[in-house]
Amino acid sequence: MRVALIHEWLVNYAGSERVLEQLVTLYPEADVFAVVDFLEPDERQFIANKPVTTSFIQRLPRARKQFRRYLPLMPLAIEQLDLSGYDLVISSSHAVAKGVITGPDQLHISYVHSPMRYVWDLQHQYLNQARLESGPMSWLTRYMLHRLRMWDVRSSNGVDYFVANSEFIRRRIRKTYRRDAAVIYPPVNVDSFPLELDKDDFYLTASRLVTYKRIDLIIEAFAGMPDRKLIIVGEGPEHQKLAQMANDNVELLGHLQFDQLRELMGKARAFVFAAEEDFGIVPVEAQACGTPVIAFARGGALETVQGLDSPLPTGVFFEEQTSASLQRAVEQFEMNEASFSPSRIRQSALRFSEKRFREEFEAFVDECWRVQRQTGTYSKPQASSAS
Repeated sequence: MRVALIHEWLVNYAGSERVLEQLVTLYPEADVFAVVDFLEPDERQFIANKPVTTSFIQRLPRARKQFRRYLPLMPLAIEQLDLSGYDLVISSSHAVAKGVITGPDQLHISYVHSPMRYVWDLQHQYLNQARLESGPMSWLTRYMLHRLRMWDVRSSNGVDYFVANSEFIRRRIRKTYRRDAAVIYPPVNVDSFPLELDKDDFYLTASRLVTYKRIDLIIEAFAGMPDRKLIIVGEGPEHQKLAQMANDNVELLGHLQFDQLRELMGKARAFVFAAEEDFGIVPVEAQACGTPVIAFARGGALETVQGLDSPLPTGVFFEEQTSASLQRAVEQFEMNEASFSPSRIRQSALRFSEKRFREEFEAFVDECWRVQRQTGTYSKPQASSAS
């Protein structure tokens, strides 16, 4: 069985790349394809230093720094990748990877991190952030997004089985493509985040400093709680704005080495998470350290964090993306702090290990392959409930 692994773009090591890393581990003989590949030689260990077949966008002007500007060309680019020699095609998709063209005797399984957010339910938020609410460029962008939506739905018909990275994304897939999906949670390297029983008196958040992460909301909330200390780890385009907002009880540390971040995660009184994420790996890493999470009650956090209504709580939720709602959640956490057992919190995080991902994904693929070979059709396999 010849296997092809399709990825969007290889420029760094983040959440979707962790999935690709485990797929390369599962299928070491597989070939890797991507729209672009700009990894440096010392960054390629997670794909076992494999060569990558790329699209024509790789060779376009300024693609290394501005490849995202070629988004309107990416549907065409992904369709030009020749996969005719493969039996099994696995795409890891949050934009266009699922749009590769396969034949009737090829099995295509797409692991979806999310349908294109900026094309679907977050279009208006994207236009506002890009200051494209009105004018000729606004309408040109809207038309481009409209065309991308049409292609996105059409290309979903070429996928034999969808796998979602959370129940939240399963609902998005159903809404967008009218297709069902299995749920297999993404891999988290929980073994790299050891249990820490001795906690300090500070709150922590860590993420890329971009608008939708809502670090501004967290800073605003802690500005109203000057007796509580907040530490922020991460870099991004919002750094200067956030630094200007921060009071004396808020410390922005920028980028830290992994060991430093891991130590802070273990020592934190609680980890604060204000974004609506598809899954959210960092809150799981914090829980692996035995650290409770105070999270916005939307998206993947509802599946990774167990609230106070659970027999074994691992965190507290706040219902609205407002500073007042977050402040109430912090107070609720402190009132119930004795309910949180670091060892039990870590045990909950182990549900998302890398080993568990490989076992579930391999079982799902094997069952899809068995059903297709026995029946010649793509009927729903029993393994589709794996999660």
